[in-house]
Amino acid sequence: MAKIGFIGLGNMGGPMLANLVKAGHEVTAFDLDSLALKRAVDAGAKAASAAGDTAAGAEVVVTMLPAGRHVRSVYTDPEGVIEQADLGTLFIDCSTIDVATAREVADAASEAGQEMVDAPVSGGVAAAAGAALTFMVGGSDIAFARAEPILQAMGKAVIHAGANGAGQAAKICNNMLLGISMIGVCEAFNLADALGLDRQKLFDISSKASGQCWSLTSYCPVPGPLPTSRANHGYTPGFAAKMMLKDLVLSQEAAATGGANTPLGALARQIYQEMCDSPLGELDFSGVIKYLRGEAE
Repeated sequence: MAKIGFIGLGNMGGPMLANLVKAGHEVTAFDLDSLALKRAVDAGAKAASAAGDTAAGAEVVVTMLPAGRHVRSVYTDPEGVIEQADLGTLFIDCSTIDVATAREVADAASEAGQEMVDAPVSGGVAAAAGAALTFMVGGSDIAFARAEPILQAMGKAVIHAGANGAGQAAKICNNMLLGISMIGVCEAFNLADALGLDRQKLFDISSKASGQCWSLTSYCPVPGPLPTSRANHGYTPGFAAKMMLKDLVLSQEAAATGGANTPLGALARQIYQEMCDSPLGELDFSGVIKYLRGEAE
């Protein structure tokens, strides 16, 4: 078992940490939110007084942070993780950030004699709690081999996407596809309503026909067909609309930089931006069906 530092204990990071503890790892945690840190301690972790302190004596440091600027700061500030960690420490960043920052921080870690992987996740809060996340990992073969058993304690699938930054590239592409497909599924149900087709019948048919996709069969955006979907729980966030918007913004920034033509990705970003600017912005991303219907809340 490993000594692990863990920074970022929000809706995803908190349950991820708990699964590392359950797997027998010795975890030292930090978050600016004192309540989140208390929950980590209650789960069996030790509390650190600063982010960099989690790296002292750790074999591995895991981070789950909101954006690239937070990742850069936590790792590269004078009192940050890179400075505080021992030579040979493995860094695993599970945040979803831009590719350029992921590579920049990995380069800084390498210059300090440490290995780093970017390992963003797919699956949402329920998968984080159930150790059923999918990890898309960017880094060297050696770093991936070291990271894999740690990530397996938190997920059902750990996939090596390529060199540093490839994990973030995979996550951005995947979530652009997810955002587009969710809007498509929502439009199909809206059309079914307009045509008088029963929603359950559409679900039963499309889930076994060419319209089948994850947004339909695992995260159905209308109440009824899938009891576990957020639609049956008032669209309370499993994966918040604001998080989908963040990923779509990253996808469009990457598309602009790389010269990729992604018109549906751009339109999905626009739709989620408008949703998040409205009173519906606090809902789950599947709540976009309410926005498309013109509902105010």
